[in-house]
Amino acid sequence: MSKQGLRLALAGLALGLVGSVAVTRGLQSLLFGVRATEPATMVAVSAILVVVTILATYVPAARATRVDPGTVLHEE
Repeated sequence: MSKQGLRLALAGLALGLVGSVAVTRGLQSLLFGVRATEPATMVAVSAILVVVTILATYVPAARATRVDPGTVLHEE
């Protein structure tokens, strides 16, 4: 798994959570029956984004480890 990709996704997730909390104050009047900062929703969406990030970084990395470097260099 690519640590760099996961680190970037976690930084974006943190900034997104802070931004969403800041923006929800303005949207509070538009929501009916739901709190703007619903913790369960924030946790669920964050977990989904982390899982997608792990898959998006793991699949290409795993595929790259199966390729022989000599073959790739010969094709260039």
